[in-house]
Amino acid sequence: MSRRESLIAPAGLPAHIRPKLAALEAALASVVRGKPEAVRLSLVCLLARGHLLIEDVPGVGKTTLAQALARSVSCRFHRLQFTSDMLPSDVLGVTIYNAHSEAFEFKPGPIFSNFLLADEINRTTPKTQSALLEAMNESQVTIDGKSHPLPRPFMVVATQNPVEHHGTYPLPESQLDRFLMRLRIGYPDAASESQIVRQADRGLPEAVSPTLTADEVLHLQDVVHAVTVEESLVEFMLAIVEKTRNHESLALGVSPRGSQALFRAVQALALVEGRDYALPDDVKRLAVPIFAHRVVINTRTTLVPRRADTSERIIEEILSQMEVPL
Repeated sequence: MSRRESLIAPAGLPAHIRPKLAALEAALASVVRGKPEAVRLSLVCLLARGHLLIEDVPGVGKTTLAQALARSVSCRFHRLQFTSDMLPSDVLGVTIYNAHSEAFEFKPGPIFSNFLLADEINRTTPKTQSALLEAMNESQVTIDGKSHPLPRPFMVVATQNPVEHHGTYPLPESQLDRFLMRLRIGYPDAASESQIVRQADRGLPEAVSPTLTADEVLHLQDVVHAVTVEESLVEFMLAIVEKTRNHESLALGVSPRGSQALFRAVQALALVEGRDYALPDDVKRLAVPIFAHRVVINTRTTLVPRRADTSERIIEEILSQMEVPL
């Protein structure tokens, strides 16, 4: 048996799970064509117990990827279209008076699901956006002074359009920091778009069959912690974080929550690729999608013109200057 094949066994991963992970990735790829990196990173986000923000222009498959990921696991899923008139109670639930029992009863909202698809999250007001803060950080919500735990696993997959500014409310830094990863899907290549056009009816997220159960996902999330990350690699991650905090073009660097997010994601990526150890390339591959949305561009930055991908370019610049551990 090769080292690659034997690595996962000590962590307690059943032999049948690896094929299921491959089947899950293939099912997502059959719906989101020509974007293997976006598919793999969304799976990494799930195994790292993270929340995913998919940001791109309309029509490139943001909602499709989010729905397919949620439907690939056999558990509760709810899609919520965020609008400007939505209230926090529309997300969390509400306490009402029951005349028959003569008592107040809590009616759970859509957030009490394993996967919550927050479609166009930046179209709702900051008050409603903030209803997700406690849930995304502590996997519970507090209503009328009483805490209610959320089901496990719990994942928020949000989409937003970075181009449209009419009737939108930019997510604050505290909200963005709760997302483990931000992905941009981008336009497909010509060959992939040809498949999309010809097989539109067969590429629906509803066609994705559940590949994993909720218990299997929880087990995989536990196994992620068994992936070895050498101390030199941790120092490499923290050196990148420190660079973001001192970079002249950034007013706000990566938080400790961002450092933890990168560590977990590196472990999850190694697991998805069949390893029980992390590599420097894992860090370089994940730094942009995990750090770019956590930093704030300095208004006096010399990067002109400032574009939507300015933060990504700054993180890439930092990575190019770092000495990679052997």
